[in-house]
Amino acid sequence: MTLIALLDVGLSHMGGAIGAGLAAIGAGIGIGQIGKGAVESIARQPEAANDIRANMILTAAFVEGVALFAVIAGLLAVLAK
Repeated sequence: MTLIALLDVGLSHMGGAIGAGLAAIGAGIGIGQIGKGAVESIARQPEAANDIRANMILTAAFVEGVALFAVIAGLLAVLAK
């Protein structure tokens, strides 16, 4: 392989790894914000705690699902030849 081809493969692997890491960090921040908002909402309106909790769990699951797809795509980029 030529140097340019090796450099191109290395950069794609690095890009995939950085993308997977950013997806995981973004999901962690997003789920933290969801939890923060839910706790603040329950503190303001305790009688709506069950509805707020259900919506929080559903939204966190969606964020986690999107993050999982992003991490898998990043890992596939790293493992691809």
